[in-house]
Amino acid sequence: MNKALLQSMTEAEHLLVAETERDALAVLDEDELLEVHKRVRRARNKYVKNYRRSASAAISARGGRGLSYTKNQRDRAKAEIFELALARVSRQVARVAKQAAADLKAERLAAARNTGTRPARDRKPGRGGGSGTPAGRRPAAVKSTGGIKKDASSRAQGARRQVARDAR
Repeated sequence: MNKALLQSMTEAEHLLVAETERDALAVLDEDELLEVHKRVRRARNKYVKNYRRSASAAISARGGRGLSYTKNQRDRAKAEIFELALARVSRQVARVAKQAAADLKAERLAAARNTGTRPARDRKPGRGGGSGTPAGRRPAAVKSTGGIKKDASSRAQGARRQVARDAR
């Protein structure tokens, strides 16, 4: 970075660039980092816009882009400084977001382990998790629909439907 340009920046711009140093970013949480990111991006956009506007206006006055290049050095240099600062903040935001995602995943997995819910294929028969019935046999009627008689009626009705389909 151009130290002379850094010294010639306004106090607010100088403080904003100082906020993007590694030590200053290390103590910020994700929301604070996003706020700094927004402010640095706004400053960078301001100087990029100023540079482009003055460069395009100077083309007609000087006769070409090459001739107007040297006149607009300060805005271009400030835009570059803020671009580097934005890159530092973006890297830190990515680091913090990745760590937060890993923490949430670990928390979710720990909660799943504590509730004792595992996929059915991991459960062993005879320990309350397996069906305990041989393949091809129906499990016993569950008294969930109103009673054994109603469950039997439902099974019979299904069997009658199947017979009607087979007869077609």
